[in-house]
Amino acid sequence: MRRIDELFTESPFYGSRRMVACLRREGYDVNRKRVQRLMHLMGIEAIYQKPRTTIRDDQSEIYPYLLRGVSIDKPDQVWSTDITYIRLRSGFVYLVAILDWYSRYVLSWVLSTTLDADFCVEALQAALAAGRRPDIFNTDQGSQFTSKEFTGVLKAAEIRISMDGKGRAFDNIFVERLWRSVKYEEVYLKDYEGVKDASRNLGSYWRFYNEQRPHQALDYKTPSEVYKGDQQGVSIFLN
Repeated sequence: MRRIDELFTESPFYGSRRMVACLRREGYDVNRKRVQRLMHLMGIEAIYQKPRTTIRDDQSEIYPYLLRGVSIDKPDQVWSTDITYIRLRSGFVYLVAILDWYSRYVLSWVLSTTLDADFCVEALQAALAAGRRPDIFNTDQGSQFTSKEFTGVLKAAEIRISMDGKGRAFDNIFVERLWRSVKYEEVYLKDYEGVKDASRNLGSYWRFYNEQRPHQALDYKTPSEVYKGDQQGVSIFLN
């Protein structure tokens, strides 16, 4: 699972067949059924097939995609979220983060040992608790984000809900890049002993990411400088 996580972070378009081929080349005695089971447990799927990490609940309401042709040119115009797998010394946890697209500022994050909707709702409520809210909140169609608990918070705050449809998997590329950053710059450099250790270290990393780390896509400004209005970012146009 640790190696699958590394391979998938490097090449998120790998499905189970290609993952098996890579693992076998490295000497792992695995078959496709086992790799599929582990990828499902980790909550990952190739991004070109359908939304990753989360699984759609066909009984939940699906909302239209609202970002086609939109120019994102200010903070709090669009927020987004996703879930990723974080390995521990023994076991693993899931990480959800909420991101402001324009500034790349991480508004909130929560760790969980399960993939239910509760920790996603907790992260959303924490992001909104600061007193700011987006015009649009964009997610994939995963069951955590289509749940009544999650969408209910957005509706109560009068936030427009947007969901990636078929063929829109790459619109969550900002969060995918965030996962690459946190894993290569933090997670893979350390060996978290447990949930408390992961939480402490990730908390330090997010402060560094927001407040100190220059971001190439922001003309080497920090997300905090752009989100809090000290500096201007770069407009994003979505086809």
